[in-house]
Amino acid sequence: MMKSILSLCVLAMACAGAHAQQGGISPEMLQEIKKAYKDTPADRALMNAITANDIRVLALNHENQANFDTYFSNKVNSRGITDQKSSGRCWLFTGLNVMRAQMMAKYNLPSLEFSQAYGFFWDQLEKANLFLQGIIDTADRPMDDRMVEHLFRNPLSDGGQFTGVMDIVGKYGVVPKEVMPETFSSENTAQMANFIKLKLREFGLQLRDEAARGAKAAALEKSKTEMLGTVYRMLVLTLGEPVTEFQWVMRDADGRPRGEMKTYTPQSFFKEFINEDYVNDYIMVMNDPSRPYWKVYEIDYDRHTYDGHNWLYVNLPMEEIKPMAIASIKDSTMMYFSCDVGKFLDRQRGLLDVRNYDYDSLFGTTFGMDKKQRIQTFASGSTHAMTLMAVDLDAEGKAKKWMVENSWGPTGYKGHLIMTDEWFDEYMFRLAVNKKYVSAKVLDLLKEKPVRLPAWDPMFAPEQ
Repeated sequence: MMKSILSLCVLAMACAGAHAQQGGISPEMLQEIKKAYKDTPADRALMNAITANDIRVLALNHENQANFDTYFSNKVNSRGITDQKSSGRCWLFTGLNVMRAQMMAKYNLPSLEFSQAYGFFWDQLEKANLFLQGIIDTADRPMDDRMVEHLFRNPLSDGGQFTGVMDIVGKYGVVPKEVMPETFSSENTAQMANFIKLKLREFGLQLRDEAARGAKAAALEKSKTEMLGTVYRMLVLTLGEPVTEFQWVMRDADGRPRGEMKTYTPQSFFKEFINEDYVNDYIMVMNDPSRPYWKVYEIDYDRHTYDGHNWLYVNLPMEEIKPMAIASIKDSTMMYFSCDVGKFLDRQRGLLDVRNYDYDSLFGTTFGMDKKQRIQTFASGSTHAMTLMAVDLDAEGKAKKWMVENSWGPTGYKGHLIMTDEWFDEYMFRLAVNKKYVSAKVLDLLKEKPVRLPAWDPMFAPEQ
C-alpha cells in the first residue's frame, strides 16, 4: 500500500514538473534563440560599441543634423525662460507661464515671473486635504479596496495638470516671484515630499482607526484639521509662509517704476492684472486614439483640491486639434500643452523629431507600434507640460513644425523645444485652449454626460 502511494506521489510530481516546464525556455528552444546572434565581426563591433556608449549617441541620425530651421511664421513673444529645477512642477510653471505671457503683452512689461513657490505651497496643502478627506470618505471600505489602495499609494505628488493650476490660482491668487522666491525644497522636492507623504499615510491610518471606533463626522473633521496643521507647519519650514499682503509696482526695462506702489492681496493682484475665468473659459482637448473620439471624459478624483474640478477633457482626432492651436497662436495667445517629451528628444539642439535617432539600424530590428498601440501597451503617455507658443505654416496654412517654451532653464534651443509636425502627431497628448478658438461642434460635446474613468487609469499620471 505504501509503495503504491509513493509511486502515485512520484508520478504526480513528475507530471507537475513537466507541466511547469511548458511555456518555459527549454534547452532546445535556447539553442534556437541563440542563433539570432551570429557572432560575426559586425555583431562583435556593435556589441563593443553599444556596451561602452550611450545608445542615443550611437543611434544619432547624422543625416538629420543639417538644416535645423528655427524660423516660425506665427509666434507669440516669449520673454524669459523659467526653470523648475529638480521638481515635478512643469504643470504649474506652464500654467503660470501662460498667464504671465498674457499680462506682459497686456501691459507691455519687459519681464515678469509669478511665484511658483506660492502656488506650490497651496497645491501641496490642498492635496494633503484631498487625501485625508478621501480617507474619511472611504473609511468603511477594506484596506484592499481599489480606491483605498490608490489613496495610500498616492497621498501626495508634485506633479499635476491644467485644471489643478486653475483651481489653485482661482482660490489663492498669484504673487510676483520676488514676493515669495524659490527655496531649496521647492526646487528639489523629493525630500520634502517623502516626509509629508510618510506623515499623511500615518494620519490616514489614524483616521480609519477613529472611524472604525465610531467617531462621528465632526470628530473626524476636527482630527483632519489638526493633521493639516502639522502639514502646514512642515510646508512653512520648507517653503516659507505664503504672504497675505504685499506691495508691488510695474517697472520699465531700466527698473523705473510705472505708477505708484500699491498694496495687494494675492487674490486682488490676480483680479486686477489677469482676471481670466480659466475654469469656465478654457477647455482641455486630448488626442488619445486608444479611446473613442468625440467623447467627453472625466477622471474620477483626479483634481488638486477637494472642492475643485476633476480632470475633464474632450478626446478629438488631431486634425480637429491643430486648427484650435493655430488660431490661438495667430491671436498671440499661448497654451498649456503636454506630450511624451522623452521620445526622440535631441536635448542639446532642442529638437523633437522622429528622425533624430535611427534605433532600427542600430539594433537590426524595427519598432513599429503606432500611437494607439503604444498607449495600450504603456509604452507612451503624457509626461511633461510646456507652453505652446509658435507654429510654422506652409503656403496652404498647414503646420510644418511647432515650438514650445519650456521650464528647464536655457536647455535646448534658447530654453525652447522645436518639434516637427510628424512628432507632434505621434507624441502630443493634451492642449488647454480658450473656448473662443473651439468649434461649436466640439463645445456642444460638453453638454453631454462625461464618460467617467477611474483615478488609477495609467494614462492619466500627473505631468512632471
